[in-house]
Formats: sequence, structure tokens, C-alpha cells
Amino acid sequence: MKFVENIKSDRTTDIVHLMCPMHLLQLEKLIKEIKDEQVLEVVTDYDGALEDIPEWCTRTGNEFIGLEDSRDYYKFYIKKGGTNENMLF
Repeated sequence: MKFVENIKSDRTTDIVHLMCPMHLLQLEKLIKEIKDEQVLEVVTDYDGALEDIPEWCTRTGNEFIGLEDSRDYYKFYIKKGGTNENMLF
């Protein structure tokens, strides 16, 4: 797992309390709303996201930049790759 600090994001979403598969459905919706090369910050408290989000990035052609880990939640940073209309996880 790649840990990062002080990453600037173009958009932030709070999906705290969303679990599988809702966190990935929300992520998929939001990534379509930003432009290529922009960074999405995803705030969640779901431990399953530690595996799900990096794997989702690999499958969908988006770049998993890394995550910040705090006491109560995780912040994932994702750079949008090329447009992929078949993102559904």
C-alpha cells in the first residue's frame, strides 16, 4: 500500500459509512464527472476499500496515487485515466 501526504485534489467525496458495493458505485459515478488527469479524493471508513479501490483503479485504467490513513478514516487519491465507458466493477 502506498501512503501519501498533502496531495492536492480537484474534487473530494465523503463516502463514510458506505460499504460494498455502494462505495465502488459512488466512485464510478464521480470519476465520470471529472476530467482526465484530475485527482479525486475519496474519504471512507470502510476497511474493505483498502483492497477494493486500488484494484478498481487497475481494472478501470485509473491511477491509484495512494492513501492517507488517519485514526477514523482513509483518504484515497485517484487520478482519472482515459475514458472507459465499461467501468462497472
